[in-house]
Amino acid sequence: MNSSTFDDAGVYRLTGNRALVQTVDFFTPIVDDPFAYGQIAAANALSDVFAMGGRPITALNLMGFPQHLVSPKTIAEILRGSLEKAAEVGCAIIGGHSIRNPEPIYGLAVTGVIDLRNILANKNARVGDLLVLTKPLGTGIATTAIKRRLASRSLEKKVIALMSRTNSVGAELAEKTLVRAATDITGFGLLGHLSNICRASKVSAEIFPDRVPVISEEIFDLIERDCVPGGTRDNLKAAKQTTDLRPVPQSQRTLLADAQTSGGLLLCVRESSLPKVHRLLQRTRTPCAMVIGRIIRRRKHLICTTK
Repeated sequence: MNSSTFDDAGVYRLTGNRALVQTVDFFTPIVDDPFAYGQIAAANALSDVFAMGGRPITALNLMGFPQHLVSPKTIAEILRGSLEKAAEVGCAIIGGHSIRNPEPIYGLAVTGVIDLRNILANKNARVGDLLVLTKPLGTGIATTAIKRRLASRSLEKKVIALMSRTNSVGAELAEKTLVRAATDITGFGLLGHLSNICRASKVSAEIFPDRVPVISEEIFDLIERDCVPGGTRDNLKAAKQTTDLRPVPQSQRTLLADAQTSGGLLLCVRESSLPKVHRLLQRTRTPCAMVIGRIIRRRKHLICTTK
């Protein structure tokens, strides 16, 4: 793959149309429960393979921890959570490496397989494609609120469940050739990852902010209380160079730029394929299947917003 297209993972051809797809991701704890942390970290790392249309087959643990502050029981729970989530999608964790580190970090290096004829590359978006989002936004704000003890218990439970869900539907969508391009929404937020698709495909996008799903209305209350992570602030600053945000209220701007952990897939779907995509997403109980915009011809801004 060409790194200039900002794709989610690297692809290496083996023979014919069969290729490996590889990625790596890790981060510091974002929730207190070590088992949930392991699940979220695994789902997040596996997502890059699914976003390309591949299927993960093996993974390696990557772990760093302060030896005298993290107990063996806690480490075992992190690994157990990750193992369970990988097994859920048929991926075998076959080893790994750990080091001493001032703060805990955990993640996976993942290897998958992919058919090059079905790859969901960022450069494949075409004018007229509809943009479908499969998870609501707000995890960055919610996890910041959890750290600051500002989140309600219901929001905490909801966001942990959401981040723990894999994006395995991406592989099936690719294999059924129902989607042209896709990316998972993670650290760069919706606006950042959509901008990468637009750059790679030499197009622009129009999004409808009022249609963008949010985890809970509590997210907007937290934004009003300035419970916004640094990554989201950085994303919003960068978005001002690529996105026409004039019609969008400040709270919605923050949501569109929110740095997600284990977010959903953003799919570029032919209008004629939308009914089949919706049926598949419904069958796999995807958290949402909202059409939030469309791909348009290249304009001054990579992303335009409209009411």
